[in-house]
Amino acid sequence: MSKLFLWIEDRKGKASYTFWKNFMKQLCPGAVVESKKNNSELVKAVKALQDTENKYIIIFDNSFDNPQIVMEQKRLKQYVNERDNVFLIDIICFEYLLLEFKELINWIYAPKDEFLKKRAGAMTARKKLVESIQNGNFHYKEIQEVMEYDSRIEEHNIEQLAAKLLFDLTRNTGFEVSKGKLGVCWIKSCCEWEERQEEDICGLDYHRLSVFDKMKTIYNESSLRTQFLKIGLEVLA
Repeated sequence: MSKLFLWIEDRKGKASYTFWKNFMKQLCPGAVVESKKNNSELVKAVKALQDTENKYIIIFDNSFDNPQIVMEQKRLKQYVNERDNVFLIDIICFEYLLLEFKELINWIYAPKDEFLKKRAGAMTARKKLVESIQNGNFHYKEIQEVMEYDSRIEEHNIEQLAAKLLFDLTRNTGFEVSKGKLGVCWIKSCCEWEERQEEDICGLDYHRLSVFDKMKTIYNESSLRTQFLKIGLEVLA
């Protein structure tokens, strides 16, 4: 019986690897998640792939305004198109995937959380950024709210901006996401956060979800559902 492999560019221990490991465990049990350490090694692995029996899903960050990444992705698409059992998932990056997740703000903040006021600028920038990209306008550096949020916007590409925004929105919560850390509230059922303090109340406090339901909701309320259906990948959601 053939196996399903998910190949990613992020090293073990990084937030992205932890997310995909847990996501596939819940929605695609039996799938094997493998790190190829970086984007160049991921491209090389696909190029060298000889296996024609098993199915391979490739997660490669599409940082569309990073010239090096654009060149790597062009090579990768060529190798993917040469194989019938290899499929490329088109997402900008792991951080943008969570930014576009429709329930992000509702999950991380309780209705009267003081962060809703303190982080209003970041929330507005996130909303405008996601709307722009979903509408096919990739000139996000021209958006006033994004420029006001990030004074160094010209120095950043979309992946860097997405990582900064996601961290600023989630820091000091159980959903905190940095390059090296994925908050426990993303990957465990409510409420299994051992370090939770009495005042740590999130948007799920009165509507608690299992880790399976969390992964299912992320799948259904982000671009993942469209991408997985496009390649014919069935999940338990």
